[in-house]
Amino acid sequence: MAVSRYYDVKRDEKGERYLEPYVTGFLLLRLPLLNKGTAFTEEERRALGLEGLLPPHVNTLEEQKERVYRRYRLIASPLDKHIYLRHLQDRNEVLFYALVVDHLEEMLPILYTPTVGEAVREFSHIYRYPRGFTASTKNIDRIEEALGNVPLEEVRLIVATDSSAILGIGDQGFGGMAISIGKLTLYTAAGGVGPDKTLPVELDVGTDREDLLNDPLYLGVRHKRLRGEAYYQFLDRFVEAVKKRYPKALIQWEDFAKEAAFSVLERYRKVVPSFNDDIQGTGAVALAGVLSACRMKGERLSDQVVVVYGAGAGGIGVAWALVEGMKREGLSEAEAKARVLVLDSRGLLLEGRNMEAYKRPFAQKRERLNGWRFAGEYPNLLETIQNARATVLLGLSGQGGSFTEPVARAMLENTPRPVIFPLSNPTSASEALPDDLIYWTEGRALVAAGSPFPPVGYMGRTIPVGQGNNAFIFPGLGLGAVLSRAREVTDGMVLEAAYALYDFTQERFPDLLYPPVRHLREVSPYVAARVMRKALEEGVAEEERIQGLSLEELFAFVQSRFWEPRYLPYRPAPVI
Repeated sequence: MAVSRYYDVKRDEKGERYLEPYVTGFLLLRLPLLNKGTAFTEEERRALGLEGLLPPHVNTLEEQKERVYRRYRLIASPLDKHIYLRHLQDRNEVLFYALVVDHLEEMLPILYTPTVGEAVREFSHIYRYPRGFTASTKNIDRIEEALGNVPLEEVRLIVATDSSAILGIGDQGFGGMAISIGKLTLYTAAGGVGPDKTLPVELDVGTDREDLLNDPLYLGVRHKRLRGEAYYQFLDRFVEAVKKRYPKALIQWEDFAKEAAFSVLERYRKVVPSFNDDIQGTGAVALAGVLSACRMKGERLSDQVVVVYGAGAGGIGVAWALVEGMKREGLSEAEAKARVLVLDSRGLLLEGRNMEAYKRPFAQKRERLNGWRFAGEYPNLLETIQNARATVLLGLSGQGGSFTEPVARAMLENTPRPVIFPLSNPTSASEALPDDLIYWTEGRALVAAGSPFPPVGYMGRTIPVGQGNNAFIFPGLGLGAVLSRAREVTDGMVLEAAYALYDFTQERFPDLLYPPVRHLREVSPYVAARVMRKALEEGVAEEERIQGLSLEELFAFVQSRFWEPRYLPYRPAPVI
């Protein structure tokens, strides 16, 4: 079977790969997976019906990159840069990825957080070209037929969102498609997954935003969100259709509202290989960063008292990962949970308090508060830090500015080197600015944020700010699961991704909390190989070619399948 209805990838007598297109001429130039633009050779132009349709000079890929990068640098607005890059992707995928790989650190904030938040908000207004697949209430009864319209035959990775909780900006309706597109950009640019193996999906079940429903340019279905049984029937139909159309595909659930995030993950994780990046990816990247901070402090994770501010999908995912990390160091589950205190908008999670079911496993026992002093019904953030003697503070609340100077100074009173990670995205939702945290803690805090921030100058020192970006986890986790053909993404595989990131950082960048973003393409294969080894150990890996391989051999296996953005030669399909 061809990899697409429009082309196939084959090997010549020497084993070299080449493309065999099934379309020619003008149509070929309109397919971004196939279009080389001015890089088509003279021989290819003649053979493929392109003579006269392109300028006479044949460019190299390097020359093309120089031209588009010059134009990119003339654009001032981050959103306009985002639109420009998306337009490039919609014309020529190889050139787009070649440019992004060369400038990954510079362009990641444009294609992903924080700019993607603005792109999501404006999605219906800046829409230009169809990309991805939409399952909506208008086509869900014909979902198999609709999925059959996707021209890609070997999709291995799907990022699907219902747009109910995008980043820290809530319900975004159809605009959430920009998140699925953005995540899969990173799977290719940082995780080496070929773009023809990926499919962004919007699960358009409606929106509760009146401004979107009343916007004449809004592109989604115009009704309130599905709830309850109708919502899960919709998802059941989608999952079944994916299993039939793409039986080897993994689904990453993305930006679901907190209640749905947990129930969707549990409902389908053993039905189809899948994970939730907001829960598991965020938990893994936070655990890796806190482990790095503990190493830099000369302490153990199990010695820390952690406050997690925010009890949504990300906050609970982080609490779970830290508890598991402490258990790995010898604490019992009860001992670990007593050291991980989670707060929501009402205050500390406490047994007997009315709360959602997914929060209850992380509620503190009443006796944990013996001797505490607090004013309200439940301890607030500052009171929890002071009474619990917290040493680590992690923000996943989406509440910008909630880590105030008194909060930072309270952390400093508990430990000489407080660990403070304001991890909420986008930048406007960050619990504090890193330079404020550095100044409020007299340059002692170990700080990482969810969005990129420059180093902070303090008292003659330059203090780096780590970026606790899920992009350090999910591309490698997804790639490892796909290459091992894992029938399930287990908790063990998620935790292994966290420890792989920690080990990579410790080996390569021992003075940093996280590696520099420009090293993402080195991190991902390392994480993927470790995830594959864990999948083998846990008996969920079904790829026969990796059975019995060592870690070094698994790493080589990953690297041999790591997609590189380069043009392949073209050979017309033989006429039959």
